[in-house]
Amino acid sequence: MSKRLKTIPKFASEAAERAFWEKNDSADYLDWKKAQVATFPNLKPSTKTISLRLPQHLLDAIKTAANARDVPYQSLIKVWLQEKIRRG
Repeated sequence: MSKRLKTIPKFASEAAERAFWEKNDSADYLDWKKAQVATFPNLKPSTKTISLRLPQHLLDAIKTAANARDVPYQSLIKVWLQEKIRRG
């Protein structure tokens, strides 16, 4: 016997929807057994420009390492940061 699902209300704003889902269990509103995996092949993560001050000798070393790998130095910095975060 399946559980009767509640109806998802209409929301006046994204903030109202966010507040609703923070307080309610989605399992009361959705049958997760029927869920399907979704893929978004054209989705790109948003980026934010930052200013990072580095000693000249460090920037030169990064540029040299990037040149040896034939990649832009900003891309190499992003790869190194991501690797460091994954390792903890």
